[in-house]
Amino acid sequence: MKRAIYPGSFDPVTYGHLDIIRRSAPLVDELVIGVLNNNAKTPLFSVEERVKMLNEITRDMTNVIVVPFDGLLVEFAKKMDACMIVRGLRAITDFEYELQMAQTNHKLEPSVETVFLTTSLEYSYLSSTIVKEVAFYHGDISKFVPDVVRERIREKMNQKGECR
Repeated sequence: MKRAIYPGSFDPVTYGHLDIIRRSAPLVDELVIGVLNNNAKTPLFSVEERVKMLNEITRDMTNVIVVPFDGLLVEFAKKMDACMIVRGLRAITDFEYELQMAQTNHKLEPSVETVFLTTSLEYSYLSSTIVKEVAFYHGDISKFVPDVVRERIREKMNQKGECR
């Protein structure tokens, strides 16, 4: 079975992420969306909340599973018996960082390859950070994230008193 990992923090998941998921899932037998628990960042959503949202928006994709992880990506890939890591590229600035990470991962685990997909042009500007900033100022984020995610962002920001 050919299994790939699409890792990220997905805080929150955007249409750009969903674009990469939809385009990479048909390339493999199983696509594992690896939701990173990154202790270096303070996320808007818990890992459990991010996993739940991703499960909801990918439920129609029969070969996609969502799994939380922490630690080294290549260790997670080995644990999941994945042969490939999928990464999305928005701009040349992403490429420099992603190339460095791919080369490091390959040095750590030569059996795991990294595959880059360029984000569709309509999402090339989009990031989770931008979504959170627009939401913070009550901007319309409906073109950036699925409805279920939009609703959860509003709820979360209202709970935390972060909407202006």
